[in-house]
Amino acid sequence: MTTHVKAPRPRKKPLNREQVLKTALRLADRDGVDSLSMRKLARALHVEAMSLYHHVANKEDLLDGLVELAVSEIELPEIGGNWKVAMRQRALSAHEVLMRHGWATQLIVSRVNVGPAMLAYIDATVGCLREAGFSWALTDHAWNAIDSYVYGFTLQKLNFPFAPDEYASAADEYLPMIPEDRYPYMRAMSIELIEGRHDGINEIELGLELLLDGLERLRKAR
Repeated sequence: MTTHVKAPRPRKKPLNREQVLKTALRLADRDGVDSLSMRKLARALHVEAMSLYHHVANKEDLLDGLVELAVSEIELPEIGGNWKVAMRQRALSAHEVLMRHGWATQLIVSRVNVGPAMLAYIDATVGCLREAGFSWALTDHAWNAIDSYVYGFTLQKLNFPFAPDEYASAADEYLPMIPEDRYPYMRAMSIELIEGRHDGINEIELGLELLLDGLERLRKAR
């Protein structure tokens, strides 16, 4: 008589904070952070919701962890090198990361973030500007001016009501609402779009260069 012995089930790897946060990041990227809940996260991890609280204290702790993950992807500026090159790359890297994680900008600007990744990001930024000769006050102004531009540009790009390939058709649709006698310059710009002489696409580099050049003049003046 043959005896069949059941093979033991493979043991699940124990849950940890990194796994919880990375799964939350994937859900936030897919569905938005507002739709993220502990219950949905538990389902995605195939665990009971209560087991998550061994790894994240609450929803606020979860959101702080998500900010940390996003910020950790941003390239830190080099301290002691060419400050404009370093801060330009920092800004472009931040924009790329924030576009990838469309929920992150709002969380970064609306919360106090004191995790290790955020503190390292800020410290490297301050160090880069200070070592380039910026005063403490001008360092603070420069850092915040650059971030305000990056955050604002990113939010506008994420929330703009038309895709780039729709700009010309949208301009054509709204043209009757822009009479030439009242809004001559806006109408002329719209016609440039409609007739293909301008694509209407704005990139972050132009404003960033203007900002960095202005900060360099202030640095030299002070």
